[in-house]
Amino acid sequence: MKVYLDNAATTRLDPEVLQHMLPYLTEHFGNPSSIHAHGRPVRSAIEQARKKIASMLNATPAEIFFTSGGTEADNMAIRGSVHSLGVKRIISSPLEHHAVLHTIEHLAQEGLAQLDFVQFDEQGVIDLNHLENLLANGPKTLISLMHGNNEIGNLNDLDTIGHLAHKYGALFHSDTVQTMGHYRFDVRKTPIDFLVGSAHKFHGPKGVGFIFINQSNKINPYIQGGSQERNMRGGTENVYGIVGMAKALELCYQELDEHEKHIKTLKERMISQLRSGIQGVEFNGTSDSLEKSLYTVLSVSLPPHEINEMLLFNLDIQEISASGGSACTSGSNAGSHVIRALNRDQNRAVVRFSFCRNTSAEEVDHACKVLIGLYASQSVGV
Repeated sequence: MKVYLDNAATTRLDPEVLQHMLPYLTEHFGNPSSIHAHGRPVRSAIEQARKKIASMLNATPAEIFFTSGGTEADNMAIRGSVHSLGVKRIISSPLEHHAVLHTIEHLAQEGLAQLDFVQFDEQGVIDLNHLENLLANGPKTLISLMHGNNEIGNLNDLDTIGHLAHKYGALFHSDTVQTMGHYRFDVRKTPIDFLVGSAHKFHGPKGVGFIFINQSNKINPYIQGGSQERNMRGGTENVYGIVGMAKALELCYQELDEHEKHIKTLKERMISQLRSGIQGVEFNGTSDSLEKSLYTVLSVSLPPHEINEMLLFNLDIQEISASGGSACTSGSNAGSHVIRALNRDQNRAVVRFSFCRNTSAEEVDHACKVLIGLYASQSVGV
């Protein structure tokens, strides 16, 4: 049985999304910047997609800008805050995705912004008291803290952080790539300045995303060279990607509650089987809590063992696809910066299993059976 449990890396394109995209790969091929009969319907499709995404976030269409994905959107928010909105300090965490972490570190190295990291406990839970202490003193600040951690699944309370930020006159950006399409957002109720989405995380196409920029913030264009995206991002739009992304998000919202219930059942099923089947198994962060973590992610910490170094390879041989950490660093020898930041035992293997609405109980059972069997068939390493 082939089992795909790496949905935090990317999800399967929904067939209905593909059908919605196909006309913009064939029949509607005009340039959306052209004002003739071939261009106008394409421009209309982009604006309809913008309105659709805005309505689902309770935003205005003028607050939605299309990008190549979550990484560009994060860069747009962070760099725009520094270059256009007078931000002199960024408060973040070592647990952030590299799209955020590398960007803020680069700005700090260039001397463009002071960088402060908020404290967190052994599970990676952010210390909100320390965050408020940091906010109480200092120059114009941007808080950049993700909603759901892509590796360990921890959820941050966007409402609480947003209220703290605005209480002290700070801006708030959240990387919501892992949670977009899995949770509902209301940008009129949540005090937030920037949030982002990447279509391939919620059964849309790769290579397209968006950023919400609160209408109270005006930043300069991120990419020069054209008047697209209301002069905010030069370059011909990825039309079929944009219409596919809007359709994918719409489909997620239609049955979001049912999908959440289904996936939580699967996650709970895997936790139970691994706890009973592998002595010494643990879970990183708060990922074993259905309420405190992103329900699509389970980060498993396995005891010291001879098989650990080849664990992902052995799972792959058994046709089980999972991740050893963030998929964006797959193939490197750097390991997980998140696990290192949590000071976890480096002799333990870490596997991230991530689920979606298409995942079945049979797939979870098979993955658990294989993983438990791998540990049962090997002697414990010294």
